[in-house]
Amino acid sequence: MSDHILDNPIWQSLSTRHRELALGQGDAARYPASIAPFLGVARHGEAMDPSLAALVPPGDTALLLGRAPSVGPGWELRHMTDLAQMISPDPIAAADAADIVELGPDQRDDVLALTALVYPHYFRPHTMDLGRYFGIYQGDRLAAMAGERMGTHDYTELSAICTHPDFLGRGYARRLLIFLSNDNHARGRIPFLHVSHENPRAIELYERNGYRLRRDIPFWSLRWVGE
Repeated sequence: MSDHILDNPIWQSLSTRHRELALGQGDAARYPASIAPFLGVARHGEAMDPSLAALVPPGDTALLLGRAPSVGPGWELRHMTDLAQMISPDPIAAADAADIVELGPDQRDDVLALTALVYPHYFRPHTMDLGRYFGIYQGDRLAAMAGERMGTHDYTELSAICTHPDFLGRGYARRLLIFLSNDNHARGRIPFLHVSHENPRAIELYERNGYRLRRDIPFWSLRWVGE
């Protein structure tokens, strides 16, 4: 199994850039549920039921990328799919960034409304604590957004790249993708992202703008179902 840092992105993020946010139990760690549903483990296939029990309470579901533990009775570990992990090795030709604005606490309600509509399940009330988020407004409506989620000192995951259905086809997602990708390159960090193979439109957008497939990475869910 490869030892590349991006093969275990959640654990690496919680061990480095987001160390202060990590809820840790031995060789497992997770984000607070109000921030993100993600949990990481140091090694694949290792039994760690006591640590998992402290991190995933009954009624909660944690999501893992790449590495997953082995689990005993009462746990349901399900391989949901393989995601495309894509990486931008080089800066992209610049696009118009004139009306791109940084999103902060004053825009939180707008962000939560947009993500609830087009990016459900993964965006939580405090997901914006993970990094910077940028958007494009049309009047007083948030038309599109993109942000930073997991990452290490050398890599930044771009996430929540989405457009309100009323504003599709205007190139907003592309402009935000290019702006945030190039900004990370300028900061010495390589941008990467994860996308479902069931979303060919997004994959085509990323490929057109310099992203390439690094690998398919397993996506898991973990929950306690009882004895």
